[in-house]
Amino acid sequence: MLESHLASYACHPAQSRGRRVPEEPAPTRTPYQRDRDRIVHSTAFRRLVYKTQVFLNHEGDLFRTRLTHSIEVAQLGRSIARSLRLSEDLVEAVCLAHDLGHTPFGHAGQDALHACMAAFGGFEHNLQSLRVVDCLERRYPRFDGLNLCFETREGILKHCSQVHAKVLEEQEPGGVGARFLLRQQPSLEAQLCNLADEIAYNAHDIDDGVRSGLITLEQLQAIPLFESRRLQALAEFPALAAPESQHRLLYETIRRMLSAQVYDVIDATRQALQAHRPGHVNEVRAMPVLVRFSEEMHGQSQALKRFLFANLYRHPQVVQTTDNARQVVRELFAAYMQQPQAMKPVFAQRWAGAHSGSECARVVADFIAGMTDRFAVKEHERLTGQRLLG
Repeated sequence: MLESHLASYACHPAQSRGRRVPEEPAPTRTPYQRDRDRIVHSTAFRRLVYKTQVFLNHEGDLFRTRLTHSIEVAQLGRSIARSLRLSEDLVEAVCLAHDLGHTPFGHAGQDALHACMAAFGGFEHNLQSLRVVDCLERRYPRFDGLNLCFETREGILKHCSQVHAKVLEEQEPGGVGARFLLRQQPSLEAQLCNLADEIAYNAHDIDDGVRSGLITLEQLQAIPLFESRRLQALAEFPALAAPESQHRLLYETIRRMLSAQVYDVIDATRQALQAHRPGHVNEVRAMPVLVRFSEEMHGQSQALKRFLFANLYRHPQVVQTTDNARQVVRELFAAYMQQPQAMKPVFAQRWAGAHSGSECARVVADFIAGMTDRFAVKEHERLTGQRLLG
């Protein structure tokens, strides 16, 4: 979208708060387009293809990964941004980068690494995504990280504890940690990415859950958000009731679910914008969250999330796999803390230069968080002689 078409409350690239290391503007790209391109070309982005969403990579070629999830989030985000006259390029950049700091094995790996780091400041995957783009990527001669714009970095840092926000504020006064201390909201583009993330994973986890055989279409009929769209699909296409057409029925139902949620967000957000009338992104920060579902759609979305948690994420087969994944992460952490030379040389060198136990532990956390599922499994087998996954 051309900058002249952006709403007054959108993040205009020409008004960006800039980069931590100043750079000359690109001749053919806006700052947010440049951020998007740097993210796509990063090592951390490529690794997402082998990082778990719900099902581990070896469990099937067609299940979502962190990479395909991020692409789906970006597609939804851009579609909504266009209707709301927000910056599509900024939304796309944030959506593509929001999971760069996620551990191998999805939330199981994150929980295990957080437990390992409990005595050293913990582990937050949103904060780790910021670390990736601020310092862990090593591609440019003038700076560590990707040197992204403030607005992109702000959107990546979806959550942050007060403790970590204070540390960020000390390092960068008035930077991306400030809003957590001031209890302010991020830009509308960042708010949109948060909601697009939720819409995407609810939909594709249904698809992957049914594909895996762990949940059924019959179970999903108890979920209003799903069932109402399934009935709409059958009313328009009665042939989808045939047993051999169940996959088509599932896809059509999910497509209608996605459309309904997208249109609901657009309508509810427009109403919120009309009620609060922000004139600038800085005014947005002092207001409630404006990118939102209607109350009815929010309730239906929450019911679906509860269903997926109870029937998919806590399914015995998934739990068995995630328990093994947690063990892999715990034992990798313990092994590297005892044998730092077993890490890749760049991390072993960082360990050798660390000044405290917390710094040493953070080096290990950075190394593990950057692993793909299969690399973590291979490393665990190399160090322990056990093959727990794959």
